[in-house]
Amino acid sequence: MELSMQTTKRKKKREINRRMLSLYSMCVIPMALLFVFSYLPMVGIIIAFKDYKYSQGVFGSKWVGLENFKFFLRSNDFVEITWNTLYMNFLFIIFGIIAALAVAILFYYIHSRKVVKTFQTIFITPHFLSYVVVGYMVYAILQPQYGVMNSLLTKVGISPVDWYSAPKAWPAILLIASVWKNVGMDSVIYYAALMGIDSTLFDAAAVDGAGDWKIIKHIILPCLIPIVSIMTILKIGGIFRADFGLFYQLTRDSGALYSTTDVIDTYVFRMMRQMGEMGISSAIGLLQSIVGLVMVLITNKVSKLIDSENGLF
Repeated sequence: MELSMQTTKRKKKREINRRMLSLYSMCVIPMALLFVFSYLPMVGIIIAFKDYKYSQGVFGSKWVGLENFKFFLRSNDFVEITWNTLYMNFLFIIFGIIAALAVAILFYYIHSRKVVKTFQTIFITPHFLSYVVVGYMVYAILQPQYGVMNSLLTKVGISPVDWYSAPKAWPAILLIASVWKNVGMDSVIYYAALMGIDSTLFDAAAVDGAGDWKIIKHIILPCLIPIVSIMTILKIGGIFRADFGLFYQLTRDSGALYSTTDVIDTYVFRMMRQMGEMGISSAIGLLQSIVGLVMVLITNKVSKLIDSENGLF
């Protein structure tokens, strides 16, 4: 009897190992791709500490230590581009989350599955558009002479505006474009979380006479706080980075707009294109990654202090 039980255990163990081997084998290619494209290029971090010369290569170029970092931190543009990056990303995070939550809640109150799928498709489509395409769409609207916006302004008796020479207007324009492009994909995540809420909570609230606003305030939003916390932490991790396509393609790299639209990523691009400073560009990229990591750790810690279940890790 005991021998039979041991044999059965061995068979179960072999079966489990066989199944796990199949699962592990499925991970080989993704792990290999992750290593090749994410970890292997990290060797290039060394460029941030060198005066990189194409003729001398990565390892042959002169070691300069922290000089590349000092150049960026002491530059005249550091304060302005850092402020623009943080300020605009803060706006994107706050208004993006609010808009995505609002859209997800509206979807939740639509009872027809076909209608929900139709609207989700419409809202998600902009996410897959290239910023090159979006840039031309915005240009068609804001073109100084024949743009849609100036045509409307002229018809109501208002003087046309040269939008590509009006830096104060562009934080709002970029915010609208960012929310429009990303709200669909983010709302799907919140909508999926809404579908996981226990329906008996809504039934009990209806019996107690709660209206839609009270249901949203006391049931829906509290249940979404954990996923909102995780999404916020992930977005804050990139707060020191800017969406290059958004800030470069939509503004058409207009120098008149640099005071409000020049961010770290566009600054790095111009430095690489005009000055060929690969070392300084790499140093700025490394600095962005370090700040992003620190921000994730801080935000995660604060979230867990508020509620232990809201942390990402």
